[in-house]
Amino acid sequence: MTSNTSRAVKPLRMLILGGTGFIGPHQVEYALARGHTVTLFNRGKTNPGLFPTVEKLIGDRNAPGGYTALEGRTWDVVIDNPVQVPRWVREAGAVLAPNVGKYVFVSTLSTYKNRGKIGISELDTDLLNTPAAPDATERDATYGERKVRGEMDARATFGEAKTLVVRPGLIVGPGDLTDRFSYWPIRVEQGGEMLAPGTPDDPVAFIDQRDLTEFIVRMCEADATGTYNVVGPQHGLTMSELLYGCKAVTTSDTRFTWVDADFLLERKLRPYADLPVWMPPRGNSAGWARMDISKSVKAGLTFRPLAVTARDTLTYFHQQSPERQAQLKAGLAPEREQQVLAEWRAKAGR
Repeated sequence: MTSNTSRAVKPLRMLILGGTGFIGPHQVEYALARGHTVTLFNRGKTNPGLFPTVEKLIGDRNAPGGYTALEGRTWDVVIDNPVQVPRWVREAGAVLAPNVGKYVFVSTLSTYKNRGKIGISELDTDLLNTPAAPDATERDATYGERKVRGEMDARATFGEAKTLVVRPGLIVGPGDLTDRFSYWPIRVEQGGEMLAPGTPDDPVAFIDQRDLTEFIVRMCEADATGTYNVVGPQHGLTMSELLYGCKAVTTSDTRFTWVDADFLLERKLRPYADLPVWMPPRGNSAGWARMDISKSVKAGLTFRPLAVTARDTLTYFHQQSPERQAQLKAGLAPEREQQVLAEWRAKAGR
């Protein structure tokens, strides 16, 4: 589905914390296209040349007095994209809470504790029961635990009536530097025999960063509050549909060899890392790729076709330096993939 870039009925004054990393640039472009006034707040170190006509305020959230540039300013909404440690929410709130109409906290589906349940919705309150301590860092607590604390602090600091919490799944698309989705279209494009994990029917889920950020902007326009699961696609996707969808945007001769999940786990291949996107749909992972997103869809969440995400991801990847293209940050190294395939063929007597 193409982006809805018609003008918003009521232009907003938006403060975006971050704005120049992975999900920020498209969010800024979309907000500007909809007629909003955007101010960016960040350290000025990541892609500082972006958006030369947009107001930029400089501050380091890890430094004393890092929020000084925001003091005495008012905005209709603040979108907090890059929160990694919970205290950032409280510290930003100390300056912003009295002066903004809405606070948007980008959280994660990893806040849910019982991921073995199929169809987890925002009504499920069974979140990780060990949220991070108020001053936790990356060394002290898991990503999900820190996001649970961030959600708690957002509501406590800004108030329920002014807080919108968005829980995305795996965020993918052009601009991603983690390769947690990119590995698949890149590997498919290379051709040859390729290891495909699990079974063709294993469910997978992710969200194109452009669909996520556009949804956030439109939710701000709608003055929405509450919590929303944001992942897709709307009607579900299987691992085979993902792989063949990636193949459809290439001219490769890739042949998929499906390798049993237990066989892969016995060889200590890690789902979501060595084999990104994919998670064996059983145990506490049975519901991971089958979340209930009906609330978000009803609120206007839309999804680009897989072909668009895969094609644009490949285009972005090929724009990177040769050194970057030679060193993927997720997925199987070619030698390891061929080793496992050989062991699988040997077991099958092929």
